[in-house]
Amino acid sequence: MPVITFSNNFKKKYENIVSINKIVEDVKNINKVDYVAAFLNNNIVSLNTIVKKDSTLSFIKKDDKFFLKIIRNTCLHLLGYSLKVLWPKIKLCNFFIKNSQFYYDFYKKNPLTKIDLLSIDKKMHNLVNRKYNILKKKMLYTDFKNLLINLNEYYKIKILKSNFKKNNNVTFYIHENHIDFLTDLQVPNISFCKYFKLQKISGVHWNSNKNNKMIQRISGTAWSDKNQLIDYIDLLKKKKKFDHRKINVNLNLFHLQKDTPGMVFWHHNGWFIFKKLENFIRKKLIKYKYQEVKTPFLMNNYIWKKSGHLENYKNLMFSTYSENKKYCIKPMNCPGHIQIFNNKLRSYKDLPMRISEFGSCHRNEFSGSLHGLMRLRNFTQDDAHIFCKKSQLNFEIKNCIKMIYEIYHTFSFKKIIVKISTRPKKRIGDNFVWDYTESVLFDVLKKQKISFIHKKGDGAFYGPKIEFELLDCFNRKWQCGTIQLDFYLPNRLGSYYINKDNLKKSPVLIHRAILGSIERFIGILIEEYKGNLPIWLIPVQVKIINISEKNVEYCIDIFKILKKNNIRSELDLKNRSIGLKIRESILLKIPYILICGDKESINNTISVRYLNGSTINNIFLLDFIKKIKKECNFF
Repeated sequence: MPVITFSNNFKKKYENIVSINKIVEDVKNINKVDYVAAFLNNNIVSLNTIVKKDSTLSFIKKDDKFFLKIIRNTCLHLLGYSLKVLWPKIKLCNFFIKNSQFYYDFYKKNPLTKIDLLSIDKKMHNLVNRKYNILKKKMLYTDFKNLLINLNEYYKIKILKSNFKKNNNVTFYIHENHIDFLTDLQVPNISFCKYFKLQKISGVHWNSNKNNKMIQRISGTAWSDKNQLIDYIDLLKKKKKFDHRKINVNLNLFHLQKDTPGMVFWHHNGWFIFKKLENFIRKKLIKYKYQEVKTPFLMNNYIWKKSGHLENYKNLMFSTYSENKKYCIKPMNCPGHIQIFNNKLRSYKDLPMRISEFGSCHRNEFSGSLHGLMRLRNFTQDDAHIFCKKSQLNFEIKNCIKMIYEIYHTFSFKKIIVKISTRPKKRIGDNFVWDYTESVLFDVLKKQKISFIHKKGDGAFYGPKIEFELLDCFNRKWQCGTIQLDFYLPNRLGSYYINKDNLKKSPVLIHRAILGSIERFIGILIEEYKGNLPIWLIPVQVKIINISEKNVEYCIDIFKILKKNNIRSELDLKNRSIGLKIRESILLKIPYILICGDKESINNTISVRYLNGSTINNIFLLDFIKKIKKECNFF
């Protein structure tokens, strides 16, 4: 990215004032590269921007990551323009960009369907072919509001009132005769927006409030060139192929019902995986000296009010009544663990006290946000809370990090992004406490030589946190593990211990999760392994099949030997072709298929077929058993 710094020669060369477009032409004469936007004194601006004084200017090319955002901003406006051309009475609503996609909400009396996406896509491409310039303008708030009133854009007026101050100007863009107040940068000419694809149309609530009117949302993606778009579409196809909900159809792990949204019905095989994963974590809890507990699903409304959760989570909490008293179904486990800590008088000698729970939590998520195992209303957290002294913080956080990495590496997650979220604008506590808690987190990560991203202002209102994001085989980010410091909740719920001087002292609380939601982590594993889960985790490790009826007794003998060796096996002795038996086992993702025919029976051996199609003939059963035990030994 070329950088130009203007100093005393600026006025000499450009006579006090010049557009960036003019400067770009000078640069293009040197390196002949197409630029689409620029950074002017570290602020991203369009090429139409005027440079009035000595400045630092750097240029953004088509293949730059910033350009993708600009392209998607422009496609948002293009989508809105197309909707208004096709259906002039449509009311445009919110818009946003997330990851590689753009989203635009709108209201139409007679809702659009999937078929209408084709018409919208065609209209967008027709508009791109016009190669019109995109203009950026400013207008007084009052004038722009009157313009929206004349256009009868009810939702846009609402957005204007909630996002702009009356004494400020409103920035907006013009696509031919269509205006929209998208404040983020757009490309100078619509011809840059050739490579996009509309993906989905769905129903949502206005402003994500379930009490509001249902509107619609169109999502799409946009890229800077054709190959990028093709690669992304191919990636989506792969994701769809290995979607955990699709793989589940063959594996028969769980099901979800429309009449019980966001709640999992675990079948036998799925529940086996769940319990196996839970027991794996439980062994780690024992190693790191946690006390495992169980707290109630329901607790009195008073506790949630006192903890502050009712104020911050009210819309996400389920509640019920009994004997004229209100109870809340827990959305998290923290207040319950504090009740256990507060149940008896604690000494400084009792600290650190590490309380863990596989806590079943309920949150009233919007139905439109629910997604298989990845987003539920009822889920199980591998949750823990550590009550400790300030002097113990470094050691405890270090151990939490060690535990997190041990578990992630077990599942071959090697790409782990670590982030520290620090004090937000709206927070409690004085700066001295925030300085101390943040310095503890920074210090631990630096001493562990763990690189991290600093997310300023993203901490909770009561404390900073470390977040651990897993990158899966599709380079998707899954935020699972968290370590969060809290000087607030123990005080609010009256937690204290007796220190060396026989005085009451509030403990520091560390909130810690590793998998996050066990249900979601299973969904992540299914997609990461494409259904071929690690052998120690799956319900059936071996399927034994016979070639003919003469081999039945030999198959039964093998089954008994495997059972004695704690190898999970099943027999398939049905009178059908060997090909059908193998195919069924492959669909069930059983890693080892033992084929037993006359040759194997005579030689007292087995033939093993693997999921990848390879086969090893006539090996001894004991050698096979040693191999599986070695794979499962650690677990």
